[in-house]
Amino acid sequence: MTLRPLELQDADVIAEWAADPEFCRTADWTADLPFTERQRFHQTLIESPPPGLIRLGAIHGGLLVGYVDLHGDEPHRRELGFVIGERGRWGRGLGRLAGAAALDYAFDHLGLQLVWAEAMDANRRSVRILQRLGLVETGRGDEGTFLGQPTHYRRFAISARDWCGGTH
Repeated sequence: MTLRPLELQDADVIAEWAADPEFCRTADWTADLPFTERQRFHQTLIESPPPGLIRLGAIHGGLLVGYVDLHGDEPHRRELGFVIGERGRWGRGLGRLAGAAALDYAFDHLGLQLVWAEAMDANRRSVRILQRLGLVETGRGDEGTFLGQPTHYRRFAISARDWCGGTH
């Protein structure tokens, strides 16, 4: 898995993922938006990301399969997020690979000291990915819903010192 800056044409690929209503439900994206609206939204994020957001394309086998976010404005810590598009690619370890690549980037390229993340307790796949990456649970977050089920966020973190390059 490699990471690269997103390019304008990537907005088409990302917008296409949202054509799948089940993907939208799982990723908590708004469903039933016209393709052009979704495309324009992602083009805007690529051209003018909000302050503090680093979003990189996750490339596997030469294809854009997802993206990772490192978000925040603190100089030595950021929040990790990731999305793997197309449900047919889920369950193949790509989320863990994307997360590991993001942590490598965070610690090696950005020189961060800490990366944190949240996952909804009911989203077992995301929780498992964070645990397999070596993030340690640090507490309970806000209440929420996942696929219509009441749940809460679980908070995780890992330091540069504890990161082993995805060998967990």
